[in-house]
Amino acid sequence: MKICIVTDAWRPQVNGVVVTLSNLIAAGEKLGHEFVVIGPDQFPTIAAPSYPEIRLALTTAKAVGELIRAHRPDHVHIATEGPLGVAASYWCPRNGELFTTSYHTRFPEYVEARWPIPAAWSYAALKKFHAGSAGLMVATRTLADDLTARGFQPPMLWPRGVDQDLFRPVDVPPPELEGLPRPFFLNCGRVAPEKNIEAFLELDLPGSKIVVGDGPSRALLQARFPETRFVGVKARHELAPYYSAADVFVFPSRTDTFGNVMIEALACGAPVAAFPVPGPIDVITDPRVGVLSEDLRAACLAALALSRDDCRAHAARYSWAESARIFIDNVVRARFAALARQATA
Repeated sequence: MKICIVTDAWRPQVNGVVVTLSNLIAAGEKLGHEFVVIGPDQFPTIAAPSYPEIRLALTTAKAVGELIRAHRPDHVHIATEGPLGVAASYWCPRNGELFTTSYHTRFPEYVEARWPIPAAWSYAALKKFHAGSAGLMVATRTLADDLTARGFQPPMLWPRGVDQDLFRPVDVPPPELEGLPRPFFLNCGRVAPEKNIEAFLELDLPGSKIVVGDGPSRALLQARFPETRFVGVKARHELAPYYSAADVFVFPSRTDTFGNVMIEALACGAPVAAFPVPGPIDVITDPRVGVLSEDLRAACLAALALSRDDCRAHAARYSWAESARIFIDNVVRARFAALARQATA
């Protein structure tokens, strides 16, 4: 199949959506499929409010539709609910194109964390957006159940993977961590309000706290927590030494739909400490590889005793090849069901 992916999150952005789509394309191409991407890099853009590193496309449904038509895809997948996703979701049904969608981000909670906009309002808009899809894909059963309870169409599961060649134990720690007292408690990801990093940085823990990443909250948090080592953004091929150096990977987010970084850390041997919320409860399904507790400090300390070998074995269950195969199967099933409904309408 030739699949056109329409996404508001694309390179050079660094986030979970970009990681997921990049690995889907790489693994899907190995299965013999072709992918083309329509992203914000193909349009004039403006900075997202309160998030200048994310660029939003300035375009129209007609312009996006012309690109889709020029690619002549067998299927369109709309990955995000931003300007490009909205434009494509408007154009496709008016031009005979079936499309699937995916739900990567708890957008209502993100918006509510920044502005006084009730999450219920955002969920209503998102439900309308995804209602036109031939099939909605999500990463976990917990998220699927949550969206179904909110009145969304029953989602299809699309699990994630981890690059076992890129994320593996590294014996030599990064030079910038030398001299820091052990144990190392590490967080990696966007330094932004919705990531709840303060819940980690406020903990009274032995050793050192380390944050890998950047974002709108970094300057404020770095000033509030000068004892924490902020090392900035690292390229994906540079992350394994940081994960490997961590004695515990701390994931304080309460809003992520999955949390790819948890699997990456596990693949490098670092056990996880997190809250018992969607995302962590779907990834940390074995008590031997992580500790989930509303007492995050207790979870961090308990995770110190876990086996790094068990962590690596758990991460080995996640394959991008299998993720891509399931994605393609979902597309085929969604198209078959939609065409069957059209035939009997």
